[in-house]
Order: sequence, then structure tokens, then C-alpha cells
Amino acid sequence: MQGPYLRAPEEGGHRGDFLIASYNIHKCVGSDGRFDPGRIAEVIAEIDPDVIALQEADKRFGRRDGLLDMEAIEKRTGLVPASVSTLASGHGWHGNALLYRSGAITGVERLKLPGAEPRGAIIVDLELEASPLRIIAAHLGLLRHSRKRQLQAIKAQVKTDGPPTLILGDLNEWRIGDRSSLLTLDPHFGPVGAPVPSFPAQFPVFALDRVLSSPGGLVTRIEAHDSPLARVASDHLPIKATIDLARITSGNGQFPRDPAL
Repeated sequence: MQGPYLRAPEEGGHRGDFLIASYNIHKCVGSDGRFDPGRIAEVIAEIDPDVIALQEADKRFGRRDGLLDMEAIEKRTGLVPASVSTLASGHGWHGNALLYRSGAITGVERLKLPGAEPRGAIIVDLELEASPLRIIAAHLGLLRHSRKRQLQAIKAQVKTDGPPTLILGDLNEWRIGDRSSLLTLDPHFGPVGAPVPSFPAQFPVFALDRVLSSPGGLVTRIEAHDSPLARVASDHLPIKATIDLARITSGNGQFPRDPAL
């Protein structure tokens, strides 16, 4: 399996590390075919993120009820869910949920995405002590032409003079290089060219799950969370990324393009 993406630290720089994660929980059905929300909660506790985006966190049909015990997760980890569902019994929007540890949510938008399948994204504005942060969490479609349109719709929601922004989730793009639909986001988001395999969980080959930032230099490390429990709890491994929030508040506000992109 390919190792983690690492960006060399700037000489004389300082770090304000913030851990972001993304996890397609496969409706709590593990690679062994067993439904077990408790295992997902344990994997989230293993990661210990500041923010985590979840995909497939609700039932697919019917009332779209949530599948996790959010109160138990909060007691164990301190993470609380953002209010993104339109149902009292749901966790997310089109299965996309977001849990965060600290800060205040100042805005939530639900975005319907174009394509052959019903897909959506959530846009959450989080006011942190260090800086505001916009998080766009999504689960993109299986068809390449749909993904390209979906990424264009997401990109249209990003303002060049807006806050630092993350796009993360199961982006369902296994292609790299010129064939990747993620090039739609280049050069404003990165690291596009830093795939970390996360699927299938028991033998990861495809980098379906991503964390991209604007400016791209905010991401200092991306890796899969590869533990014995994570390999069985879902069909995807979670991915986790270290974000250097100190880069947002230091200097003159200019963010050079990451040479690794």
C-alpha cells in the first residue's frame, strides 16, 4: 500500500496542527458482512479527530434514519454532530454527516449534486479559535461524467476571497493523472496528486477517499487509518489529514502553491 502524503515543513515555520478525517462507514456493515455500529464508533475513537466527515451514515431508503449512537460517540470522543439532516432521526444529508470537537458552526448548506444517482454535499462553516474554516463533505457518484459535474457544482460554491476551505469525503475517483476528474479542482485545491489507497479496507488499492484544501499548503500529511478493527468495520479505511491552521493566521495571508501538487 502506498505510504502517506507528506509535505516538507517550511524552514522556521510553526505548526497549528488540526486533525481532519473522512470515513465511508458503509452503513455500518463491515467487510465481514456484519452490521455493527459499535465498531464504527470504536474506529472513530481510534482516530481521535478534531473533525470527521462520514459517508453512508443514514439508511439509504425509507426515512433515512441515522445508524450511529451519537450520544455514545460524544461521551467517548467529545465529538458532536453538526445539524445537517432535515430529519430529527437522521445524521446527514444524502448520508453525509459531520462531527466536530470544538468551535462554533456559523452556517450550514445542503447542496444537491447533478448526476445519474441522487447525491449531495454539505457545506459547514466552522468558527475555530485560530480561524474560520469551511468544510465541504461529499460522496460523489460512480460515473466519471457525473463526478466531473458534481465537482464543478462544488467548486462553484467556493469563493476565491472566502475562508480556507476543505473538500473531503468519498470522491469515488480512482484514476490519477490526466484522466482524474479531480483535475476539475486544480490548481485551487490540493494535493490532487497525492492519492492514499483506502479501498477495499482489507487490501487497499484505490484512493477513493480524499482530503483537499484551498490553499493547498494547509495539508501537511494524509494517510489511511489502518488498524485491525478498521480493516473489518467497513469496506473503506478512514483517511486522516493534518491541517496546519497556523498558516492561516501567520504571515501576510499569501499561500504559495505546494510544489508537491
